[in-house]
Amino acid sequence: MENVVLMRMAKESLRGKWGLAIGTFLVYALIVGGGSFSGIATLIVGGPMTLGLALFSLSIARNQEARLEQLFKGFNNFGTSLGAYLLMIIFVLLWTILLIIPGIIAAISYAMTFFIIADNPSIGSMEAIDKSKKMMYGYKWKFFCLILRFLGWAILCLFTLGLGFFILKPYMEISFAKFYDDIKGSQEAEEAVATDM
Repeated sequence: MENVVLMRMAKESLRGKWGLAIGTFLVYALIVGGGSFSGIATLIVGGPMTLGLALFSLSIARNQEARLEQLFKGFNNFGTSLGAYLLMIIFVLLWTILLIIPGIIAAISYAMTFFIIADNPSIGSMEAIDKSKKMMYGYKWKFFCLILRFLGWAILCLFTLGLGFFILKPYMEISFAKFYDDIKGSQEAEEAVATDM
């Protein structure tokens, strides 16, 4: 599915839920990025909160009931979410030390990790990262182009003293959730065909 279609679908899924989405992303930003905790504490809550954000985003993307409380449901899978969060940071940093471009490619490769954990609570941290890498094989450029589609909006948000990001961020994350569901569906269809042959 084309990125522009995924973005349109994300906007449709957000209809009537913008207030809830903006409020939820604001709470996430205040807890994880707003200096509510010290550096080490932010690292510790970052994984569970990011998993909660993935759960919330998938609920909206799938037109299911979404609630602010989902943001904290990542703590139910604390070990896996923390492990995945820390491993992703370490891997991206190591690749970035080599060169910026490999770091960006690595970050894109791992982009589906928390959506995968949200759908598979029993999966391990490393297994989820490996699954994201496999899932993104052949789709990294498409995802990069999806990110670029938001770049102009991000620049405009700077002129709103950053307030525009509270509208842009939900739009981006729901679009990413749509992207995940799209490639997941495509790969499951391919596997089903391969099994039938």
